[in-house]
Amino acid sequence: MNKRIIIAGGGTGGHIFPAVAIAGALERQAPDTELLFVGAKGKMEMEKIPQAGYRIEGIDIAGFSRSSLLKNAGLPFKLIRSFFQVNRILRSFRPDAVIGVGGYSSFPLLRAAQAKGIPSFIHESNSFAGKSNILLGKKADRIFVASDGMEKFFPANRIIVTGNPVRSAIVNSRIDRGDAIRFFGLDPDKPTVLSTGGSLGAKGINEAVVAHLDDWRQANIQLIWQTGKPFAARASAAVQGRADIWTGDFIPKMETAFAAADVVISRSGAMSIAELCVVAKPVVFVPFPFAAEDHQTANARNLVDKGAALMVKDSEAKDKLVSTAIALVKDGAMRQQLKTNISRLAVTDAADRIAKEILTLIGKK
Repeated sequence: MNKRIIIAGGGTGGHIFPAVAIAGALERQAPDTELLFVGAKGKMEMEKIPQAGYRIEGIDIAGFSRSSLLKNAGLPFKLIRSFFQVNRILRSFRPDAVIGVGGYSSFPLLRAAQAKGIPSFIHESNSFAGKSNILLGKKADRIFVASDGMEKFFPANRIIVTGNPVRSAIVNSRIDRGDAIRFFGLDPDKPTVLSTGGSLGAKGINEAVVAHLDDWRQANIQLIWQTGKPFAARASAAVQGRADIWTGDFIPKMETAFAAADVVISRSGAMSIAELCVVAKPVVFVPFPFAAEDHQTANARNLVDKGAALMVKDSEAKDKLVSTAIALVKDGAMRQQLKTNISRLAVTDAADRIAKEILTLIGKK
């Protein structure tokens, strides 16, 4: 009998792309599985999930705003409405299991499913678990985590260390560097740096890059610059007439951008790190300084200590980031050392392991 599975979550690429990777693995292992995604209305999953070929339903849910208390006025009503919406979805779809990958929609969907006795699974990508996942973990059948030491957040007997799922398009990419560079309209004969702040962009990285645009030209280095929507217009205006810089708010085919890059500038979220380990690129990390428990700095420091990456603090990025990246481009021996060491940390089968465990468990129900 065909299995029906709901995958809930989103908000950022760090939640969306692991979800897509898990969905792909479920389809490979059980092609008759029927999948439905549930996301938050107005968030990027409502656009990106259909682009990946999956059906999604949106619910009215939002997170707590620390910047504007007025924005929180309607939060209790949205939360109540979301529970009615997820119960309607559960009644109509009748899932055999639900999977939460983080993001606003995960909590009401999994909470309602657990109340109905539907098997529930969590994927926690970070080394510091979010409050919603900690609550959901008390009743989850399995909690899939990226690293050891998560017993302080979840019941030890239900934790499985799988690593973080990376999209199959990245894991299986065989794109030629020259073809990838030409895809962005750039010159394959020039060294190329990819600057990415994640799916929503990174202000600290963007401000550093825009402050030193002439430095790239003087060093004869070209740039693929993924800015996120908030910085896109400013970046586009700043590089007008520059044939050596591609800029855009989002890169749908990150496997192509990775293939083009000789050096990468990136935040150090868990999923960014997982992907960079798989593609084995020399990277300069700029940790987001306001992440919970400063876990992005801990993530980056872990790789730096293994000789697998360089790191520049966000507070120092404007002065040091571009010069650090340029120096790395020009140091072939350092780039090779970083590539070798980061490649040893790659995990390519996390999605398949997660899918196998879910299908095995619900097959016993």
